Amino acid sequence: MAMCVCLSSPLTFPDFSCPQLSQSFLELQEIEVDQMDQYEKVEKIGEGTYGVVYKARDRVTNETIALKKIRLEQDDEGVPSTAIREISLLKEMQHGNIVRLMDVVHSEKRLYLVFEYLDLDLKKHMDTCPEFSKDPRMIKMFLYQILRGIAYCHSHRVLHRDLKPQNLLIDRRTNALKLADFGLARAFGIPVRTFTHEVVTLWYRAPEILLGSRQYSTPVDVWSVGCIFAEMVTQRPLFPGDSEIDELFKIFRTMGTPNEDTWPGVTSLPDFKNAFPKWPTKELGTVVPNLGSDGIDLLTKMLYLDPSRRITARSALKHEYFKDIGLVP
Repeated sequence: MAMCVCLSSPLTFPDFSCPQLSQSFLELQEIEVDQMDQYEKVEKIGEGTYGVVYKARDRVTNETIALKKIRLEQDDEGVPSTAIREISLLKEMQHGNIVRLMDVVHSEKRLYLVFEYLDLDLKKHMDTCPEFSKDPRMIKMFLYQILRGIAYCHSHRVLHRDLKPQNLLIDRRTNALKLADFGLARAFGIPVRTFTHEVVTLWYRAPEILLGSRQYSTPVDVWSVGCIFAEMVTQRPLFPGDSEIDELFKIFRTMGTPNEDTWPGVTSLPDFKNAFPKWPTKELGTVVPNLGSDGIDLLTKMLYLDPSRRITARSALKHEYFKDIGLVP
């Protein structure tokens, strides 16, 4: 199992000038749009953050796949070369808890990503199975798999930045959980609105991003997982803000308003205001009452406001909460 050392300093990324990556980039550039003939769209299954998603069939292998048509902000400019380079790197990401990127089809103004097909996500699962929150073993198994996938990605210097229950996909047969859309935020940015103009959810966004930090790193994903962990246990979102300031205030009402003692450097972040109300810290055990002491300890470490204190995905996998984890898909 590949694990990682998650860095709290800004990430460094591979040099795209190396021969192998340059060759990979050139190959992607040469793909003709008629390669789309290999894939037959079956039905539209969703409209996500980055574009339309179709259930499709690979005419060569007869395999069912997910076809993601990427929406480009500037249709007249075609596909940015930086995005192509980023996506070519993601094809190398191979892990049991990461949705596999199988192919990239690129034409002048279109980009299609071909992924393995999974028709259930964690949000749907929670919405349709209210008894899920009463199954601590399943919650633990899903959380472990999320952290395992994140640890792998962080070890490859890839962030997600937009983790939420909707992009955690579940294999119904095996209960394997896989992370979707990893690395797309770096390739395409996180739009303010989805393809259908819905506002992108802020509920899982880390406080350092909400406060305007440009130096964020791997802890932003761990924060998101902490929010998802609490939601699995309580069946309701932990911080359901409807604007950036509302999101921040919902976080502060529970975790306390940060200051230089609790989070050195916070007052220097672009969107921090000294006029923020000063809320005290609540006991997480009162907010997430159905979680035992080991679970509360892990959740607390995932939700430290100061990202430098937040537990890493790799360390979280070794936490006492998982001591009785047993077999995991």
